[in-house]
Amino acid sequence: MLVGVPKEIKNHEYRVGLTPEGAAELVRRGHHVLVQQHAGSAIGFADEQYRAAGASLAADATEVFAKADMIVKVKEPQPIECQMLRSGQVLFTYLHLAPDPEQTRLLLASDAIAIAYETVTDERGGLPLLAPMSEVAGRMAVQAGAHALEKAQGGLGVLLAGVPGVAQGNVIVLGGGVVGINAARIALGMGARVTLFDISLPRLKEIDASFGPALATRYSTQASIAAALPEADLVIGAVLVPGAAAPKLVTRAMLKQMRAGAVVVDVAIDQGGCFETSHATTHEEPTYVVDGVVHYCVANMPGGVARTSTLALTNATLPFVLALADKGYRSALSDNPHLRRGLNVHRGKITYEAVAQALGYPYHGEF
Repeated sequence: MLVGVPKEIKNHEYRVGLTPEGAAELVRRGHHVLVQQHAGSAIGFADEQYRAAGASLAADATEVFAKADMIVKVKEPQPIECQMLRSGQVLFTYLHLAPDPEQTRLLLASDAIAIAYETVTDERGGLPLLAPMSEVAGRMAVQAGAHALEKAQGGLGVLLAGVPGVAQGNVIVLGGGVVGINAARIALGMGARVTLFDISLPRLKEIDASFGPALATRYSTQASIAAALPEADLVIGAVLVPGAAAPKLVTRAMLKQMRAGAVVVDVAIDQGGCFETSHATTHEEPTYVVDGVVHYCVANMPGGVARTSTLALTNATLPFVLALADKGYRSALSDNPHLRRGLNVHRGKITYEAVAQALGYPYHGEF
C-alpha cells in the first residue's frame, strides 16, 4: 500500500501524521510512504530523516493525494483537501464531524472512506487515539488560561498560585475525563484552588480517592455550576460525548454572572464547545471577549506544542496505521471492532450513529 502524509495546513498547525520512525516501520513491512516536503520540518523531523527511513518526498499535497491509497493526517481535512480525496481512498485522521456539516458534506461527496481517530475505542471503553491529545489539551488548558488571566491579555490580573498573604486563583473544571483530570492535576500543581464537576458519581469517587481533599468534587447540574461561576477565575470546559456535539453546560445568562476579566477555556470546541458563547479560534488569534469574560477556544490546542503532541499521537496511531496498511481497510475493520468504531464515512454514507443524528443524515451500520 502507498501511504501518503501531507503537510498540515490548518492555522498554526505544525504536527505531522507520521514520524520518520513510523515511516520506517511501514517500509520495513513492504509498504511505500510518500511524505510532502517539509511536512515535519517545523518540529524537527527533517526531509532527510524521512528519506533515510525509506520514504519518498512529494513536492506538494496534490501529488500526495493523487498517488496515495491511504492518507494519514492529524487535523480534519480542510475544504481544499476534501476536494483532493478520491473515490475509495482511505483517510485516517481526526474528523470531529458532528459540529461540521460542511466537512461532512464534502467527505460524502468524495466517496472516500474516512476513519476518525476520536471514535476509535479500546477494550476498556476508552478512546486511545483521542487520549494522548486530551492529555496534552488538559495540561495546556491551565497554562493557556493562566496566561489569559494576565491583565495585559485582557484578564482579571490573577496569579493562580497566589502569594503569601494573597489567596490563590479559583479554577473550575467541567468534566472528569482525560482532559479534566489532566487540567485539575496541573492547576493543583500550580497552587490553585480547584473544583471538578462531573455527572458520574462512580467517577467522582475515583477522582476523590486519587486526589484526596486537595481537589474538591461536585455533582454536575446546571444549578451547581451556576452557583460556582461567580467566584471562578478560570473555567475549563472538558466534557465529551464521543462523536457527538458537546452539551452546552454554560449558557450566556450563566456567563453573565462571572466577573469581568475571568477566563473560560473551551477544550470541547472541536465538538462545538460546551459554553453557549464559544466559537472556534486559532493560535494566531486565540481569545475574544463576551460580556467581559475572556474566551480561549483554540480548536487545535495541542498544535501549540506540536513536537510533543506528534510524538504522543503517533505512538498511539501507528499500530492502527500498520493494520490498515497490512490488511486493507475492510479486513482491518472487520478484524478489530474497536477500529471499526472509527469509521465515520464510507463511500457516501454516514456510518457513525452520533454523527448521523447530529447532522440529520441516515445512519448506515454496515459498510
